[in-house]
Amino acid sequence: MNEELNYGKDYKYIPVTSILSGVGEVVTDDIYAYTIQVVNLCFVGNKDGWSLIDAGMPKSANKIIEEAENRFGPNARPNAIILTHGHFDHVGAIIELVEQWNVPVYAHETEIPFLTGKMKYPEADPSVEGGLVARMSPYFPNEPIQLGSHVQPLPSDRTVPTLNGWKWIHTPGHSPGHVSFFREDDRALIAGDAFITVRQDQLFKVLVQDAEVTGPPRYFTTNWDQARESVNKLACLNPTVAVTGHGIPLKGEKLKKSLEILAKNFDHIARPKYGKYLN
Repeated sequence: MNEELNYGKDYKYIPVTSILSGVGEVVTDDIYAYTIQVVNLCFVGNKDGWSLIDAGMPKSANKIIEEAENRFGPNARPNAIILTHGHFDHVGAIIELVEQWNVPVYAHETEIPFLTGKMKYPEADPSVEGGLVARMSPYFPNEPIQLGSHVQPLPSDRTVPTLNGWKWIHTPGHSPGHVSFFREDDRALIAGDAFITVRQDQLFKVLVQDAEVTGPPRYFTTNWDQARESVNKLACLNPTVAVTGHGIPLKGEKLKKSLEILAKNFDHIARPKYGKYLN
């Protein structure tokens, strides 16, 4: 392994999964959502050119490479890896993927210190209101990884490198540099963890992927006022389809109504009643 690239010392396989692990879904003609254990990533594009949004769980690189080749052909290689944010379940395979594909990585400038060994994320909050996954969260990695010069900031004009027609939107709260991606032409949204469609803190709902539009995962979210503003920002876009970091993709009227309800009732639905990051 290139000495410049390394994971945090606490990175390890996390033994939690869902019934949708290893399942992919064609969301639009050029958006393919694929679930690794309990987190989603997106292949955006076609055989003539595609990019990967997020990089899965630790120890999942082989599955991601295999799925890319299943979709795009032998030796398929993206134009870039583009991150919604840098939490362990969204960058868990990124070093192996960078080494395999030799492609650039893009993230919001505020997120880059967590991806270049300079800062670690705040510790997970097992005291937050929620279920068993929240109680397990101190076991989850939060140390910074080191991508060195392989990671670059997203352009300040909000374009998304390699993805024509897409714009990135700063949606902080869950992490300082969290971004979502939106395409005006078909109002497609890749939301990351700005909002999700499963209660990620409750183990049973994670396992069975019980659909429920809610706020970001509680145990890692550190700024709930920003998280509420980010949901409002995305609801105002009126997306027709959304892929989130956890849970199933949603479309049409169900997405519209659910996102409107979440935006109007965020403090009741999403904000926990107790936890160390509420203030």
